[in-house]
Amino acid sequence: MQQILDLHIHSRYSRACSPQLTLENIDAACRLKGVDIIATGDFTHPAWFKRISEDLRESFAGSGLYILKTASDQQVKFILSTEVSLIYKNGGKARRVHLVVHAPNLKAAAALNNELDKHFNIHSDGRPILGISAPDFVKLVLKIDKKFLIYPAHIWTPWFSVFGSKSGFNSFEECFQDQVQYIYAYETGLSSDPEMNWRLSSLDNLTRLSSSDAHSPNNIAREATVMDISTPVSYDKIYNNIKKKQGLKLTIEFYPEEGTYYADGHINCRFSCKPDDTRSYQGRCPRCQKPLTVGVLSRVEELADRPSGYRPKNAVPFKKIVELDKIIAEAYGIKSRSSVKVQKAYTAMVKAYGSELHILLDADLQGITGIDQRIIEGIERVRAGKLDIIPGYDGEYGIIRIFPEELANKSVTVLRKKVKKKIAAV
Repeated sequence: MQQILDLHIHSRYSRACSPQLTLENIDAACRLKGVDIIATGDFTHPAWFKRISEDLRESFAGSGLYILKTASDQQVKFILSTEVSLIYKNGGKARRVHLVVHAPNLKAAAALNNELDKHFNIHSDGRPILGISAPDFVKLVLKIDKKFLIYPAHIWTPWFSVFGSKSGFNSFEECFQDQVQYIYAYETGLSSDPEMNWRLSSLDNLTRLSSSDAHSPNNIAREATVMDISTPVSYDKIYNNIKKKQGLKLTIEFYPEEGTYYADGHINCRFSCKPDDTRSYQGRCPRCQKPLTVGVLSRVEELADRPSGYRPKNAVPFKKIVELDKIIAEAYGIKSRSSVKVQKAYTAMVKAYGSELHILLDADLQGITGIDQRIIEGIERVRAGKLDIIPGYDGEYGIIRIFPEELANKSVTVLRKKVKKKIAAV
């Protein structure tokens, strides 16, 4: 059975995350978006773990997947997940690595929480900061239960990732050392896509996962993984698919240029540039001479052992999306995707034609009637990749324009010209 999984999100207990990230709201968002299996996020936070334990029940005995106790069906299933931030010194350098962790059941998650609570502060943030190395963390977790899944989050981002330019490593072996054999997957992150990751041959034997890393309900499923799982669906089957690199049908991807760390740059000077320019500037901002934040595109170029355009044999395919409410907002010439008019159109479309992901990826657009044709045209353009994108850099999201030749009003046109003057487009 085909299932859509979003394996990395956060709760309202993580810093800079929406207070709307409750289990009930996450469940509701998944029903609108078409997600079958969703991460709980943040199970290491005691208050959130209490909510998980009290408000969810196992889908069936021993499944390792959970549903709301108040749910009348099993349409949305939760998988226990958290993200941890490891900060430590290795090789004379400060390392900051984010890892995604999935627990096989509540008992194992509780045991891990108890162990971490002895040595670290897990109460202040849903994504706890742990002063422990990556290999030592893997050992600690697998000693509790061998069925934990551990893999690197958003592997290319500069500050907190395995390959990050600011604090990462040049290989998984360098990072995980004698525990690398227990790492079965990696998460691409918003600022890279499969084609970029295919350029690194060392990733071929790992399962490529895409997840939203959502900090609010409306960002759930902006990236996701489509997996074929035999029924009844369980944690063990997901674990085996990921470990054995099987059952993967498709990944759903953000346009990486829209990601916050795609290009190199310096946000304070509103400056960004191409990898070649970064080298010519010797890694320093030409406006203030402070170090540039080297982004994902540059880091891929640095570590790649294959040319751009290379596609491995039997590579899992992918499709890129722009969220439906963003498309509607631009079609209407409205800046806010959360406006009443945008959300009214979004709700009407989902109610009439299926989930958001179905509409974006699979729906017969010719069969959609009673909807503003600019919205339909916007979906067609996104499917075809006919977009205008000013890349993101140094923590700033990129700017996507689906109708660049038809900007809604003069003020937006002026804004766009100002942005282009400030940013050296990649």
